[in-house]
Amino acid sequence: MVEERWMIEQLRDALAFLIASCCPGCDEPGTLLCGACREALRPDPVTVRTPGGLRVHAALTYEGVVARCIRRVKEEGMTMLARPLGAALAGALIANAPRDALLVPVPTGRAPFRRRGYRVPELLIRRAGFRAERMLSPARRTADQRGLDRASRARNAAGSMRVGRARGDGGDVVIVDDVVTTGATLDEAARALRCAGFRPVCAIALAATPGRRDTAELPVNG
Repeated sequence: MVEERWMIEQLRDALAFLIASCCPGCDEPGTLLCGACREALRPDPVTVRTPGGLRVHAALTYEGVVARCIRRVKEEGMTMLARPLGAALAGALIANAPRDALLVPVPTGRAPFRRRGYRVPELLIRRAGFRAERMLSPARRTADQRGLDRASRARNAAGSMRVGRARGDGGDVVIVDDVVTTGATLDEAARALRCAGFRPVCAIALAATPGRRDTAELPVNG
């Protein structure tokens, strides 16, 4: 009886949330994600390179509906959106990640983790149906990358990551992040993994900021 009452309360809370919510893509009321905006999350692959030459495969472009949905997950705690976003990431992982490669998410700083209570890249990997290997961790504090230019992002990210006890023997790894901006964060992640004996074969991101495709200059989250 108590269990039934608890389930009814949970259903009521979920219904109240649904009624009060609106679509993050178009503000249509009463829906977590409307059909049209869900369609906008279908993979539209983008391939770019970091300044260090690492190839990055992104499932989507970070603009419009995609950008608004990602911001809701990162800034407003709407983790339910991680499932449709994870479905888009899954397409990029299936198409580009070698079967035996470890999926290594970019680490989340302590302050963002305390604020959110979850690590966005890891959450997306799980919602995509894959296993995340938490091998990277922050080696020092960094400034907020938002607002920094390309050179400043590179300086800010340099030397900011390390690999814990895990050591590779040339094993393949794929670095996973949510948004690719300048490439500084992914290059630093690749550096740390190489120093620990791993071989980063590529990076995969949920979304890449708008720019030229397959360029040696663009992408990666910082």
